[in-house]
Amino acid sequence: MNTLTEGAELAPQTFSVTRADLVAYAAASGDHNPIHQDEQIAVAVGLPGVIAHGMFTMALVGNAVAAWTDGAEVLELGCKFTQPVVVPADGAAEVTVAGTVKSVSEGRATLALMVTCDGAKVLGAPKAVVGV
Repeated sequence: MNTLTEGAELAPQTFSVTRADLVAYAAASGDHNPIHQDEQIAVAVGLPGVIAHGMFTMALVGNAVAAWTDGAEVLELGCKFTQPVVVPADGAAEVTVAGTVKSVSEGRATLALMVTCDGAKVLGAPKAVVGV
């Protein structure tokens, strides 16, 4: 496992999210809400376009945490969904996950995270706690 030391900055990781990813996630999760696949419906309900599933965005956070910690046991993972990740019909939305090690004690490391898309925070108060 990578050594996690208090105050250490974790290298940002960027993930590309395409509409094909949303279709695959819907099939795997059973969340077939049309706002995640149909532009007309998403706009009709007041969204700027098709948006990624919130839990898909959280899964990207989980991938970043796993990479930073060499797959350490995740004890807690949480956030508030504050802004949508709008996924264009052509191309991809770029979601960046960055973080710092907030604390390390009693066999646990707490990671303070920042999750953005196009420079805007998309998750509020995201954090992870992993076993060390």
